[in-house]
Amino acid sequence: MAVRAQAKFMLVSPYKVRRYLSLIKDKPVAEAVGILANCNSPTATLVRKLVESASANAENNEEWDVDDLYVARAYADEGPTLPRSRPRARGRAMRIRKRIAHVTVELEQREGEGEEE
Repeated sequence: MAVRAQAKFMLVSPYKVRRYLSLIKDKPVAEAVGILANCNSPTATLVRKLVESASANAENNEEWDVDDLYVARAYADEGPTLPRSRPRARGRAMRIRKRIAHVTVELEQREGEGEEE
């Protein structure tokens, strides 16, 4: 069973978010937060907050130990595109597409050696 957190309508393109999601897949939560904290990008900050939110969901709602969590899946889907225009020569306008991302992070527990089921 996985615990997930979603951030919808992030005002950044999915292409830019996927760069940081690929860095943290299959990593422990503490290591993923450390990697994203050292990235000098506003997008990495948004993704770090999302990972921290998912770990807080696991700790408070499911009562899982944060040290056993890892990023099982992380993906960015495309949301609605905002059409904008930019003035060009001869009174024309060119279309600018402001892309929006829906980002999902899913955490799972690693099976420890001392656990009994």
